[in-house]
Amino acid sequence: MLRQYPFTKEQTLELLKKYPTPFHLYDEKQIRENAKRLKQAFSWMPGFKNYFAVKALPNPFIMKVLKAEGMGADCSSLAELMLAEKTGIIGENIMFSSNNTPSEDFVAARKLGAIINLDDISHIEFLETACGMPEIISFRYNPGKLKEGNVIIGAPEEAKYGLTREQIFEAYKIARDKGVKRFGLHTMVASNELGEEYHIGTARMLFELVVEIHQKTGIRIEMIDLGGGYGIPYHPGDKEIDLELVSRQIKRDYDQLIVGNGLAPLEIVMENGRMITGPFGWLVSKVRHIKNIYRRYAGLDASMANLMRPALYGSYHHISVLGKEKLPSNFKYDVTGPLCENNDKFAVERMLPELEIGDVLVIHSTGAHGHAMGFNYNGQLRSAELLLRENGEITEIRRAETIADYFATLDFNELEGFKA
Repeated sequence: MLRQYPFTKEQTLELLKKYPTPFHLYDEKQIRENAKRLKQAFSWMPGFKNYFAVKALPNPFIMKVLKAEGMGADCSSLAELMLAEKTGIIGENIMFSSNNTPSEDFVAARKLGAIINLDDISHIEFLETACGMPEIISFRYNPGKLKEGNVIIGAPEEAKYGLTREQIFEAYKIARDKGVKRFGLHTMVASNELGEEYHIGTARMLFELVVEIHQKTGIRIEMIDLGGGYGIPYHPGDKEIDLELVSRQIKRDYDQLIVGNGLAPLEIVMENGRMITGPFGWLVSKVRHIKNIYRRYAGLDASMANLMRPALYGSYHHISVLGKEKLPSNFKYDVTGPLCENNDKFAVERMLPELEIGDVLVIHSTGAHGHAMGFNYNGQLRSAELLLRENGEITEIRRAETIADYFATLDFNELEGFKA
């Protein structure tokens, strides 16, 4: 079920007097309620924590809200580590999962006391050279053909992430011999997956691997990270994941495989980002032009620089036209942005009410991988981010970029003396 945009057309027009379109709007109350729902569903899990995937919505105001709800931060770069630290998330409340990692990122993660989740067996020596071996290490497992992926993340055997099954056993032995005392295990094999059985199967796969690692190496895994990838409804008819069902089935397998083999307690954590904030964000934009040629086009003041998922993955995002919600959707439009790329489209041949210049369109489910994936092609400026507080107030949690921001890394004074 899609989450309803929280304002009427009249309320939105009042909001636009202070905050011009386009902008992303997030709903704090619904984000908090959703965080509580996830925590409650998996409350039986020893040490359960969701490490919010910072890449989904890298805004410290949102991260501070989620920290208050007991979440950590899943980071994959130096900038994301810095965001976590600024938000007060440090130590083992940070899961550092990166790939093709520079040494300075490992140094920063080690300094913050983060759990470092290594992506390759060769990174053991690289980490040791960069900053020494920490007390706890986790490894990312890539099951290859043993597990199917999906369209966003791809098939595991084609993915650049993780260690093979053969490498994973050797990696733990190498790390143990280098003095590592505590061990974790991680995988991430799907993104935006709505099927409950997929997530249940992922947990079962890791439980079985924990047992086998102990049998073959004597090493006892103390923490597994089930990854993220829990999907959200993008289409109006999509059904949400039944978290309680997933939880019950995972507990069944935990009791059989982990408790039954004397390996309890085993801490179980996750790194969901999209399912925490995704449904509770909206991109608000205005119709700038209407064009009729071989197709009918509605040109917005937003572009894929504000939301690139439709262009990148062919993803569907529902679109509402404020004030026209009850009118029939009997006009077909390509809903586009102004970039000089023909895939700069939020929707292709989408049935909508008849549009006019100045209509306000709301693009749903942009609370994850929306603003975060922005860019500046064609000199486009990234939009503001607004937060609807629990008390009904609006807080600007990121201002819109200006043209001065765009040119900030150039020195035009040096240009005057440059000879071409």
